[in-house]
Amino acid sequence: MRIDLHCHSTASDGTDTPAELVRGAAAAGLDVVALTDHDTTRGHAEAVAALPEGLTLVTGAELSCRVDGISMHMLAYLFDPEEPALLAERELVRDDRVPRARAMIARLNGLGVPVTWEQVARIAGEGSVGRPHVATALVELGVVPTVNDAFTGDWLGDGGPAHVGKHETDPFEAIRLVKGAGGVTVFAHPGASKRGRTVPEAVIAELAAAGLDGVEVDHMDHDAQTRARLRGLAGDLGLLVTGSSDYHGSRKTCVLGEYTTDPEVYGEITRRATGAFPVPGAGGA
Repeated sequence: MRIDLHCHSTASDGTDTPAELVRGAAAAGLDVVALTDHDTTRGHAEAVAALPEGLTLVTGAELSCRVDGISMHMLAYLFDPEEPALLAERELVRDDRVPRARAMIARLNGLGVPVTWEQVARIAGEGSVGRPHVATALVELGVVPTVNDAFTGDWLGDGGPAHVGKHETDPFEAIRLVKGAGGVTVFAHPGASKRGRTVPEAVIAELAAAGLDGVEVDHMDHDAQTRARLRGLAGDLGLLVTGSSDYHGSRKTCVLGEYTTDPEVYGEITRRATGAFPVPGAGGA
């Protein structure tokens, strides 16, 4: 089995629609794909409707969190999307996205960058507007060569001159909320140091004690040394180890199935979940 547990669609900051994503996953030879858009489940219904025969969909989301001033992302799988407490928290995060994007644009204008709200809104389309859309605007304007180059301390990264904070969930609260909705939690790309400061191992240990299920180890932003270190840490803490592409369509260079999750780990995730269940494809439209 080939299992990719971290992918994005146009419901957040990917460039493939949910239907295109699942069709692309099947074409890439995946058996299981997870749709984990940022702080939203809006793409799930379209993905389910288009799900090809032979492909299983894991519903989820990537939650925006912050601990000790460090931004981090929490992958949440197979939770009940209508559970009131988790739904309310996701809405708080989403509602902060437009004011934040407008504030980043204002800061960029102050730096002499002629980005506009209309440009960023066009790039975001129907998705939840966020930093990747502002970063794409910078690429369009020739300010930076790639989206990743915008996510540095020179521009939109933490501490950068155009960075603006947003409402982010405490990860301990995120674990509690996701568990309350019957879901499973995995710390996304915890060693992605190019994105900014990373969460110390001592805090990951505290998160494990609070109920964190796993860590995403095999990821494009982790070099071999980082993957080995995280794999050892996961073993020490009794955490599941996942691998994923973090696919965003043409917005990033990664491809579907670039990194995958062991079938036994996937099986454990599905066993722990009670809020929702994987959806087997029956041949979608």
